[in-house]
Amino acid sequence: MTDSATDSSVLVQDPADDAVDPELRSRALDGILLLLPRVLKRDLPEVTENACLFDEVGLTSAATLELILELEDHLDVQIDVEGIDQDDLRSVGTLAGFVAGHVIAED
Repeated sequence: MTDSATDSSVLVQDPADDAVDPELRSRALDGILLLLPRVLKRDLPEVTENACLFDEVGLTSAATLELILELEDHLDVQIDVEGIDQDDLRSVGTLAGFVAGHVIAED
């Protein structure tokens, strides 16, 4: 017999996920996939949302900066990168989530 309280405790949602606009995340994901070959200056095999940016795609720290700047132009937004950390750069999808949750509101 399964205790439902135990089962529900396994599904812990990050409160920061609530701040992510799904439409903006989707646009950020599309933008990252579009811009990666340009930033890396080479053709890439099919890149998925779960692809590791550094190990699989070959992103470097300098290219990460360029990608974020290009993404700001592509999406016409400003991204607050103050709180970015290694986990946010783990995959294409985690970066898209970070971008969607860290857009600076226009005054």
